[in-house]
Amino acid sequence: MPAKPYVELSRAEWSALRERTPLPLTAAEVEELRGLGDVVDLDEVREVFLPLSRLLNLYVAATQGLRDAVNTFLSDWSRRPVEPGEDGGNGGQHGTPFVIGVAGSVAVGKSTVSRLLQALLARWPEHPRVELVTTDGFLLPTAELQERGLMSRKGFPESYDRRALTRFVADVKAGKPDVTAPVYSHLIYDRVPGERLTVRRPDILIVEGLNVLQPALPGKDGRTRLALADYFDFSVYVDARTSDIEAWYLNRFRALRDTAFQNPRSYFHRYTQVTEDEALDYARRTWHTINEPNLRQNIAPTRGRATLQLHKGADHKVERLSLRKL
Repeated sequence: MPAKPYVELSRAEWSALRERTPLPLTAAEVEELRGLGDVVDLDEVREVFLPLSRLLNLYVAATQGLRDAVNTFLSDWSRRPVEPGEDGGNGGQHGTPFVIGVAGSVAVGKSTVSRLLQALLARWPEHPRVELVTTDGFLLPTAELQERGLMSRKGFPESYDRRALTRFVADVKAGKPDVTAPVYSHLIYDRVPGERLTVRRPDILIVEGLNVLQPALPGKDGRTRLALADYFDFSVYVDARTSDIEAWYLNRFRALRDTAFQNPRSYFHRYTQVTEDEALDYARRTWHTINEPNLRQNIAPTRGRATLQLHKGADHKVERLSLRKL
């Protein structure tokens, strides 16, 4: 039997690895970062996310050490005489950010994981500038999805401008001073026309989305292109049983119907004008025809590409973790 590529750790075993890492967040801050329907408290932060922030801090330091080693290796080359017309190069790599991908199903809690990581990692003095970008902004505009007949496949890989998303992360990774991304509004369920998010040379970039671990597809010429995940230094997959995720999805829809959907500008406002049973019937159909097929066909198969898997129980809490061996 082949050796498993992951080290399997219980929550208690993982928690013991935080050593003396201080808890920099208050209960009020955790409440602010928590997504609707997600269950995250100070114990979860202390036992799951503090050890993860320590591990990532070690990864960032190790990556910087590797970069320094490459720069040392290239130092003699950078001092060589440069022929007329030749690009002398910069002699090394400087200031490229550490990039983290966070993947998982709709309603599994990956947005909360991403926000917690951003808040915790920014507390480490070695990397105070931590940016978070979601792939929602790279969904094709609603008008284009409708024109292509893709509204019923929104969230599937083909509903994104994958080239623009990959180029965005590549530019940030290359150390470009100002890189912009489209902005998505969950209120109008579409990109915000004319609005852009600007990322300026962060120490760490977190990229959160359903399909961020997808492998590259061959181009029209048959050649395999670079995938978004090829730019990641570390990746997290938030995992749970499909039946649990469905229950969380329906609970979140019910909660949104009582809150955000009440706004007349909300794309889903019409579901506040029908009975709760009718609204939940729509949510179940959406889960079974869009979100669950996307999870089974596209998202879950990428789980084995992640550096770390967080396995949640029915109560939304992380029960065990799988860390990829180096």
